[in-house]
Amino acid sequence: MAVTGFWPVFKDLKATLDYADNPDKTTDPEYLDEDLYAALRYAENDDKTDRKMFVGGINCSAQNAYAEMIAVQRRFGLRGKVVGYHGIQSFREGEVTPEQAFAIGKETARRMWGDRYQVFVIVHLNTDNVHCHFVVNPVSFKDGAKFKNKIGDHKELRRISDEICREHELSVLENSEFYSKGKKKEYWVHKAGKKIHRDYLREDVEYCLSFATSPREFESQLYALGYILDPVRFSVKAKHWERAVRLSNIGFSKDRVNAQLRQNAENRYRLFTLEYRPPYKPKKFPLEDELRKLGFSIEHSYDTAAVLVDTLFYIIITVVQIVAELADVMLLSPDLRAAEKDLKELVADYHFLQEHGIHTTADLQANIEQSKAELSALERERSNISNRIRRPKSPEEQAQNKERRKALSRQMKPVRERLRRAERILEKSPHLYELLKQEHELEKKARARYKERGR
Repeated sequence: MAVTGFWPVFKDLKATLDYADNPDKTTDPEYLDEDLYAALRYAENDDKTDRKMFVGGINCSAQNAYAEMIAVQRRFGLRGKVVGYHGIQSFREGEVTPEQAFAIGKETARRMWGDRYQVFVIVHLNTDNVHCHFVVNPVSFKDGAKFKNKIGDHKELRRISDEICREHELSVLENSEFYSKGKKKEYWVHKAGKKIHRDYLREDVEYCLSFATSPREFESQLYALGYILDPVRFSVKAKHWERAVRLSNIGFSKDRVNAQLRQNAENRYRLFTLEYRPPYKPKKFPLEDELRKLGFSIEHSYDTAAVLVDTLFYIIITVVQIVAELADVMLLSPDLRAAEKDLKELVADYHFLQEHGIHTTADLQANIEQSKAELSALERERSNISNRIRRPKSPEEQAQNKERRKALSRQMKPVRERLRRAERILEKSPHLYELLKQEHELEKKARARYKERGR
């Protein structure tokens, strides 16, 4: 099994080739105990197969790949923004040897680009799963035509890779989530250990199905969790979702749901005596209580510089913590339940606001402008020093300027981080405000229902 992909290189082709041809990544771990000098000498050694380092070229030599690629680009006068393409072919852990990976990688590159383009191929051995890197010259050595990088090219690379894997009797990743239409974002979210709204919906549907005994009760319990069920399309939508989600798309066909409801009805006695988990009946309304305690109104429009951003974050953090401590209470809004998973990041944002004395959106805007001005001044100073380095009056002055430039780069790093966090907070705060409004509306409706029932 092999996962493939490639992306454009916009800056330095040589840096990409150097990264691919890094001895720390291409050397078998048993040789990494040698000193740096020996490792570098080993990287220069032509007898690479004996030392288990696998480097090759398609339509170019491995030793002079950069020079030969640049020569082709200069010959046709085509050196645009994209100076190359960097690709990868990663194999399942333990499924291939470095020799097999190298053979498969070269054959993949040959079938994909070999009739028109130069490709540098190398195997990396620094991870548990052996993987090949490709560096492709975007300019054809035949006629100077540039590689177009269409969506179909990525699918073609996967097709070729799968075809060669089958020829070598290796497994193939069939119907991968990564390659499925509209699933790439979901793949990377899951890979980062996070969830999307469908994951939370799936959990909520599973919860309701664990005790509901009729379609009406199933719909009612979904409604209590902040969802609206369309019984005709058999889809579910939260209030602020743009599109509904068909339950069949998350593993709950109508037949499966109805079968589970019938089973629950048949086992009603067991459910209510032994394993019964009661449906969610909120006995407390943490958000409404917290708003009343703080005297914070959430009814006004967010589009004002007077909105207390720090209070907004404080309320969300407090409510999430209250809910976590109470067994009989949960958040009503599905979207806010999803946001609570990022509690650590929300706490970091709140500490940032407190540390910099930011209370309103106006304060936040001022902080952003200040950071931009500070960063701009540092960038101008660094640019001036870089110009002096190019025209040094003496070696001593050049060395001093280089140290000064490094110091400025270190100084710029926290400013950039501060700017990025402030911009993220400004971007996400309207969304969080809407989530609070949504939760508040649901709580008010729930409280009204309980008052009508005399509870």
